[in-house]
Amino acid sequence: MESRDRELEKVKEEIIACRKCSLWETRNLPVIGEGNHRAKIMFCGEAPGAQEDKTGSPFCGASGKILDNLLESISLERKEVYIANILKCRPPQNRNPQQEEIKVCSPFLDKQIEIIQPEIICPLGNFATRYLLRHYGLEKQTQKEEGGGIKGISQLHGMIFPVDNLPYPLKIIPLYHPAVATYNSNMIEELGKDFAALKKMI
Repeated sequence: MESRDRELEKVKEEIIACRKCSLWETRNLPVIGEGNHRAKIMFCGEAPGAQEDKTGSPFCGASGKILDNLLESISLERKEVYIANILKCRPPQNRNPQQEEIKVCSPFLDKQIEIIQPEIICPLGNFATRYLLRHYGLEKQTQKEEGGGIKGISQLHGMIFPVDNLPYPLKIIPLYHPAVATYNSNMIEELGKDFAALKKMI
């Protein structure tokens, strides 16, 4: 086992043993992350859903099928990328992540990113986008001109945010969460455009 694999295995063990918030009490399985440990592209969602909680695999429900189709549209397979979430345990009834939960769980994601060192991270949806842009000190670039606050994913999707404070090159490219297409089939076309733009980056 190579060093990178050992380090990720250690993160996995830490996640399984974690009791830092109450979500471990209601989960079935933690959803740690899955894919290529040397991936150039990493996708990050916000939290596991019901299907993910049952299997321990990220994006394995309806939105996962959409993600798989989008990857296929740009000639990528799931095994070539790495997929994770900010929260590793499912919030009850799929409620939104709470700030305290993000605070205690996000260091696991930070470690995964540090170990894998992807060239591109695609946060999926608002929660992942806000966390990652803030984490890499990019939130000022996303401020609304009037009234303060941060722009939403409808304004940020497809934009490229270079990270210049790391010893390796990294770009953050926010995307809509694939789940939007399960509620609104018209969003498939918008997602397809973003993934086509992503293909040009790789």
